[in-house]
Amino acid sequence: MKTVYVATEEQKQYIQSLIEQFYTCIFPKYFTDHEIETFQSLGILQFQSSTYDGTLKEAFEIISALQSLQAIIEFASLHGVSYYNHLFQRNVEQLARHGISFPLTPEHFLHEKDHYVSIYMKPAHSWVM
Repeated sequence: MKTVYVATEEQKQYIQSLIEQFYTCIFPKYFTDHEIETFQSLGILQFQSSTYDGTLKEAFEIISALQSLQAIIEFASLHGVSYYNHLFQRNVEQLARHGISFPLTPEHFLHEKDHYVSIYMKPAHSWVM
């Protein structure tokens, strides 16, 4: 018999918030609204299969992969991608093992859009003008 621990509700919510950060903070810097809409329809960063069982170990692996990808994207845009390719690919494979698709490469995140306003970006404040 094998004992496994189930991921907490907070961890599941945190995974969703990390995925939301990709769509609201990272993707709008590098992609147009149409491209982001295509990502959503293709199921990028969404659970595609039943390979994720919701265990504590899997939740930690997904969280660490998403956080690592965010850090790599941030640093690769500042320092180039050659050093980070291996780390990027390793984290993409980690997500794929749990049924999360991320078919992008570090080269997609080399050049930020110039002051592009996106419907996906979070507003700077909640006041309506």
